[in-house]
Amino acid sequence: MSSPPQGVDPPEVSRETESLDVSRETWSDSPIAREAMQALQVLNVRQERWPRPATTRVITVANQKGGVGKTTTAVNLAAALALHGLRVLVVDLDPQGNASTALNIDHSVGVRSSYDVLLDGRPLAEAVVPVEVADTLACVPATLDLAGAELELSSQVAREYRLQRAVSAYLAQPSSAELDYLLIDCPPSLGLLTLNALVAAREVLIPIQCEYYALEGLAQLLSTIEMVQSYLNQTLTITTVLLTMYDSRTRLADQVAAEVRSHFGELVIESVIPRNVRVSEAPGFGQTVMTYDAGSRGAIGYLQAARELAERGRDTNRQEASDEQDARGWAGQGPRRTDPDRAEPAT
Repeated sequence: MSSPPQGVDPPEVSRETESLDVSRETWSDSPIAREAMQALQVLNVRQERWPRPATTRVITVANQKGGVGKTTTAVNLAAALALHGLRVLVVDLDPQGNASTALNIDHSVGVRSSYDVLLDGRPLAEAVVPVEVADTLACVPATLDLAGAELELSSQVAREYRLQRAVSAYLAQPSSAELDYLLIDCPPSLGLLTLNALVAAREVLIPIQCEYYALEGLAQLLSTIEMVQSYLNQTLTITTVLLTMYDSRTRLADQVAAEVRSHFGELVIESVIPRNVRVSEAPGFGQTVMTYDAGSRGAIGYLQAARELAERGRDTNRQEASDEQDARGWAGQGPRRTDPDRAEPAT
């Protein structure tokens, strides 16, 4: 090896020393860490309790257009609410039984289901099944028998009030006194099943896909709701609109979101549900996205939407009573204490 020319200093070798200030990404700032923290928030590891409503909120998730996220919205909002200490019952009125699938509930032919409640007059409590996601979550499944319910109901007396009577009787039971939310998942139509759901509910939640076609059928849905308000259920109110399948890469999504917000105003939940493959994958594993991938963008979107939904129904008196109770299963699994200070709904 040749030596450097005479009179020329050898080059200095750069070495990393302990005193050298090297910029490093700390673990807490990494994408994996952020996703882990989000997952902890979604799964409510810290046992945060969301506010309880004054009375049981009976909400129908409706939109006659298919593929806008009705079922996905119903089950994920239910899971998020239940994971944060609220008692939730999901009633599956869709013959496809997708809500039952997402909640990993058996809905094979012959299982006691919403069909038996509507057609045979069975009590709703007989069809309630606990869900593994949380002790405070339960579901009334839907089976393929429900596919013929439209035709069978057409000749029945008071056919529009079948579900309303069942829900009213269920909520009147002492074992159901502490139920916070009853969410009804509707089929993609405006037939008798959806009509029963609208008559039984006090509120309507409308999921709207952030695409142009989603706006076309909205007028028909609003017209049907107005008809129900006029003739069948005067207490029915549109209280929540949720934007789903939002794609921030497209200008159309922003335009649809802006138009919906300008029309519905404060009814629109601030959080939007982004397009996320994890949301679509979760039902294939019998889960909601809240447990399938709690750190995903879809889970965070539904967590924020559920939090806002809970904040809108806040009741401080009932919340104080709830904080004294253990969050345990309530789907017919034992006696539960009734809150004596339970407030009446505002008129």
